[in-house]
Amino acid sequence: MSILQKLVLASGSPRRIELLQQAGIEPDRVLPADVDETPLRAEHPRSLAKRLSKEKAEKAFASLQAEADYAPGFVLAADTVVAVGRRILPKAETLDDAANCLGLLSGRSHRVYSGICLITPGGKLRQRLVETRVRFKRLPREEIDAYVASGEWRGKAGGYAVQGLAGAFVVKLVGSYTNIVGLPLYETVALLSGEGFKVHGGWLAGTRP
Repeated sequence: MSILQKLVLASGSPRRIELLQQAGIEPDRVLPADVDETPLRAEHPRSLAKRLSKEKAEKAFASLQAEADYAPGFVLAADTVVAVGRRILPKAETLDDAANCLGLLSGRSHRVYSGICLITPGGKLRQRLVETRVRFKRLPREEIDAYVASGEWRGKAGGYAVQGLAGAFVVKLVGSYTNIVGLPLYETVALLSGEGFKVHGGWLAGTRP
């Protein structure tokens, strides 16, 4: 395997790892980059997703360069933001967070934005922003309570996981489904491929070269 084909994922999200694996891509290293995710004053959800993905990629890239045995590779980062209008919903950490998010999303449309940032071995930075529109059915209180009790929402933007029980809430979806899960695969693979990463090697040989 060429040293320039190493891929570092600047995220510890199991969902993002699984989505990359679904596309036949196995990260050589997972290097979570913790950044302050607090929105800036009057920051638009789209801008927040782009800014945070860029900050995560840059932090991971800088951390790698500081290592004594640093070897150039691709650094991939992403951040997903759920919003109703300009209102940014939190990544639910408490029961109240989850219940409040679901109450706000009930019977309404919302948007899911994912910023993707790729830094190449040569230090070139490339970004994409992906938007998906989602409409939930009206959720009665007992259904919200049951979903909150499941615990599936914990740590999820907007307080739900569309790949799980909350998939039954979706009335309409326009755009990328994998974007809602946490990493828009079409755009991610296109970004990697466009910068010379051999995304299809694993399809042919069973493992990525």
